[in-house]
Amino acid sequence: MPMLLIKGTYKIVGASPDGDSVRFYPDDPKQWDLLRGRRVRRNRKGGAQLRLDGIDTLETHYRPPRGPELHQPPPFADKAAEELLSWLGFEDVQRNSDGIVTSSDPESTPGYIFTRGADVNGRCVALAGRGTDAPGTSGRPVDVTVGHLRETANHHQLTEGLAYPTFYRKLFADLRQEMTTAAQQARQANKGLWPKDQTLSGVKLQGMSTLTDHAVLWPKLFRRLADYLQLNDGDPSLEGFPAYLEQRDDRLFILSTGQWTGLDTVIDITNGNTLKVVHALEDLVFDEK
Repeated sequence: MPMLLIKGTYKIVGASPDGDSVRFYPDDPKQWDLLRGRRVRRNRKGGAQLRLDGIDTLETHYRPPRGPELHQPPPFADKAAEELLSWLGFEDVQRNSDGIVTSSDPESTPGYIFTRGADVNGRCVALAGRGTDAPGTSGRPVDVTVGHLRETANHHQLTEGLAYPTFYRKLFADLRQEMTTAAQQARQANKGLWPKDQTLSGVKLQGMSTLTDHAVLWPKLFRRLADYLQLNDGDPSLEGFPAYLEQRDDRLFILSTGQWTGLDTVIDITNGNTLKVVHALEDLVFDEK
């Protein structure tokens, strides 16, 4: 299936990239307008924030609707961000106390993206490649293959065990299967975050510090829990969490059962404050909002 190929550069000074999001500047900013549907939000120089498709890395900076900015346990959150920037060709990256990049060597690196559009926040959902040898003409559609996928940051983060597979409906089935294989191999090899992951084994929530300092969890679950705790004034009881998830209406398809359902149905809660996800993450495909 085709995706639009856009050539350009990655630039990180003045931004706060993490393990699955970085800023991209097309050589021809008008090529953003070739995408259908939601418009990609870009700055005055044509740069736009990418959301790397099919993966989710631990949060280095997340702000709930209420309350202060939060993060997940730094060893893995920071490692994912460092690995992405290193893979793209950046060295000696310096950040200030707020996580904003103040300098890097070089200031920009060449690359390309495959994309079909933007998410609800205006971020370009993309597969991110590096270098000048893009497999096609910029501004033209390319039939993206598994071979193309293996040359992207998305695939690299999974193979290093630094990203969770998090799939949405528009991701092509053959690419999703390859990303599933990469994630499973990393998990079986105990690479990256997998030896510490508690998403499927279960975590006892004792407060916000469980999320920010201790528990290595699927970031989508972290974000929903963080929002819920803020709304609940920090009370770690999860009695109302299923109802909260149902209200958030994260619709998903369970591949193994062929069922459309909600995120609330794949969470198990015991003893009031211990929870886990009861399906492998690669078995879930989320609907696009």
